[in-house]
Amino acid sequence: MQSANVLLKKIIRNSVLPFAAQHGMKKDLFPLSRTLSLSLCLKQDNSGSPSGKLDLDEWKKVMKSGLQEEVSETVSKQKEHSALAAAREILEMWRLAGRSVPENITEEQLKTFMECPSKSAKKKYLKYLHLKEVHKKNDKRKMDEKRERRLEAQKQASETDETKRNSFMFLWANAMDKAYSWRVAQSMIFGQPLIFDMSYEKDMSVREVTNAVRQIVLSESCNRKSVDPFHLHFCNLKDDSLYQKEFIKHYREAWGKLLVTVTDQCYTDIFPKDKLIYLTADSPKVMKTFDHDKIYIIGSMVDKSIKTGVSLARAKRLGLETAALPLEKYLLWNAGAKNLTLDQMMHILLTLKDTGDWKKALEFVPKRKYCGFVNKPVHELKKTLSLINTLKFGKRQEEARRQFAKNYSKKLIQK
Repeated sequence: MQSANVLLKKIIRNSVLPFAAQHGMKKDLFPLSRTLSLSLCLKQDNSGSPSGKLDLDEWKKVMKSGLQEEVSETVSKQKEHSALAAAREILEMWRLAGRSVPENITEEQLKTFMECPSKSAKKKYLKYLHLKEVHKKNDKRKMDEKRERRLEAQKQASETDETKRNSFMFLWANAMDKAYSWRVAQSMIFGQPLIFDMSYEKDMSVREVTNAVRQIVLSESCNRKSVDPFHLHFCNLKDDSLYQKEFIKHYREAWGKLLVTVTDQCYTDIFPKDKLIYLTADSPKVMKTFDHDKIYIIGSMVDKSIKTGVSLARAKRLGLETAALPLEKYLLWNAGAKNLTLDQMMHILLTLKDTGDWKKALEFVPKRKYCGFVNKPVHELKKTLSLINTLKFGKRQEEARRQFAKNYSKKLIQK
């Protein structure tokens, strides 16, 4: 019987009382729990012994004590919550009154404030928290200002460096442009002439004329930046031709200020024929050295279909000397045409004019067109080949040739 009562007490304390405390049903729940317990006790023991009454009284005491503890805890929490709310209201009133009160205060600081023994101690504590908060804000503001100043200084430094660099590059480009223009101006008086023949408009399409003008523009830029530039002549350039339209489209206002000689006359009417050499890949004559006293002519022609013999035929009609670059003499040429672009020809002629070195000049030939440079002349290569054949076949072949020569000479003597 006693063990059943103890078990019943535990069940009620662990399940019924917390549920009743959460829903505010403690007073109404007690009669139900009491009737349940009494009914259980009556079912188990119908004798109605005095020990049952004593157990019931103990159970009443335990229930009352648990209820008082929970009620006291709830009341203390409510008092604490109300005290914190009252303290916050006091702080808000003091803040509105102009006293030194922190803007943000934690519950621990608020509890410490409530535990202060006097009003002056509370004021001092609040003033301490206020000054601490002010110092923290000042430190943060100083850090932000310092970071902003550093970023602004970096930005100004980068802008200053960029401005200096841009201004330096502008001054440098302006100075170099003046130097290049001065050299070209001198070449127009003292320099060696170089002619671009503009008489191939009918042999090209519009796209090919555009490509030809683009290559001539690159050639003019390369010539202007060289140490000893040519005096460029654009001959046979008619007004309102495709050549002129493309030049104006590219140079715009600078076309009239370009340091080149532009004329619609033929070069044979300006220079003597004995000084003119027409450079064409179809020429049977190979150019050996660069002659500074001659005037070289480059045909301003770009043909995708590679029309052979057009420039050579024009040079023959005019009775001019022709020449081709010695590509096979210095390069191990692959299969294909030996036509080069106009700007590549300009690079080659400028290098020959400055150095006279064919190997250095022919480095401007595209790598896809040859396997490498010939290290030795052709006759030395033939000697090397014969030596290889001799070593390959041995001394017997050489002795047989000598014996044949002796026998042949004897036969001639006998006759």
